[in-house]
Amino acid sequence: MRPAPESTPLLKDIDPRLNALVMDLIGRVADKWTMAILDALGEAGKLRFTRLAEAVPGISQKMLTQTLRQMERDGLLVRTVHPVVPPHVDYQLTDLGLSLGEAFCGVWIWAEENRERIEVARAAFDTRG
Repeated sequence: MRPAPESTPLLKDIDPRLNALVMDLIGRVADKWTMAILDALGEAGKLRFTRLAEAVPGISQKMLTQTLRQMERDGLLVRTVHPVVPPHVDYQLTDLGLSLGEAFCGVWIWAEENRERIEVARAAFDTRG
């Protein structure tokens, strides 16, 4: 979310690279799998691939792999491969990933504080149709 209107620069003054980055990151991190992985790693600290899959119900192995690769590319987590047989791979959030998780924590707080109002609004909308 942008700063309050009184401190918001005019759209023409916003760096297009920053705008593109923000839009790209919002699209990526707002998906349910990235948020679920942020939550699981935020709570556990470090998890192996199979434990992470168990901590994120419903995610396929392919989607978990894709999401972890993208999160690693964005600097949100580190992947550590231990040279043992069978291979042992750990995933852990970086400071950047932890700070993103903290930023999205506000959405959880907002949802908790406004859950009843949203449910009432949805019920009212659904009964109109």
